Amino acid sequence: MANRVYGAHILLYSRDAEADRGFFRDVLKSQHVDVGHGWLIFKLPPAELAVHPVDEKTQEAHRGHTMLGAALYLMCKDLKSTMQKLKAAKIECGEVGKESWGYRTTVKLPSGGEIGLYQPTHKTAIGLKTK
Repeated sequence: MANRVYGAHILLYSRDAEADRGFFRDVLKSQHVDVGHGWLIFKLPPAELAVHPVDEKTQEAHRGHTMLGAALYLMCKDLKSTMQKLKAAKIECGEVGKESWGYRTTVKLPSGGEIGLYQPTHKTAIGLKTK
């Protein structure tokens, strides 16, 4: 199956999808395609996946199926600098925390929802070559 999987599609559920799409388009300058009626699908930077243990309360229901829940963290090389650029764009970040895996914060989207942002201090899978 691994040779048949060629990408991932992440769904963010927003109380103001149009405004949050504007954040990805205008602030992060994410490339995108418009699949009609202003519905934008964004190209993401390279990604990696970690699987964490969870209890049943954090599983998500989607289209009649019990799906795994997820948290989105964008990665950056310099958290302080990235936060300064977001602040200049009038985007609010949460407090910075130091974890064993890096430095993290949250980014408040126009809808009021938040995503994670972190500067990893661990090895990442981003640069691994496809076999």
